[in-house]
Formats: sequence, C-alpha cells, structure tokens
Amino acid sequence: MAEQSWVVDAFRAVVRRPSLWPTAIRQVVRLAEPGWWRRRPYLPLPSPGYLELRIVTMYGGDGTAGIDPDDVVTWLRWCRATSR
Repeated sequence: MAEQSWVVDAFRAVVRRPSLWPTAIRQVVRLAEPGWWRRRPYLPLPSPGYLELRIVTMYGGDGTAGIDPDDVVTWLRWCRATSR
C-alpha cells in the first residue's frame, strides 16, 4: 500500500470522529518531522524511518504495508485516555 494511500484513509477515519480531533492535532504536532514544510509532500508526517519502525513492530514484514486506519483511531483513543 502506498504511503499516501494509508495517510488519506487514516485522515478520513479521524475526520469522521470529531471527538478525536484535538488529540489528533496534538499527536501530529508531536510526531511531525522537524522542517516538514520544506519537503514534499508538505504534510506534517513523522520521519520515514520512524514510520517504518512503527509499522514493522506492529505488523511485521518489511515496513511497506502501511497502517490500518482503525488502528490509528484506536491509538488516538488510547492517547486521549492516557492524557487525562
């Protein structure tokens, strides 16, 4: 799955859950690679190495599978619950 495809799917999953928007914004700010606005695709994404590490440790394989949007929602719910 291409990187941009899972990002769009994850974005759509979060957009449908307004209660997670503040948590999602906090996490995007925390995880965004420094200077993200200077590099394509001009999105506040984590570094590719970090994403690969997280994908490999969660799903196995070679890190090219992408992230399941439902897992993003679950993770955001966990972040919200642990920040209270």
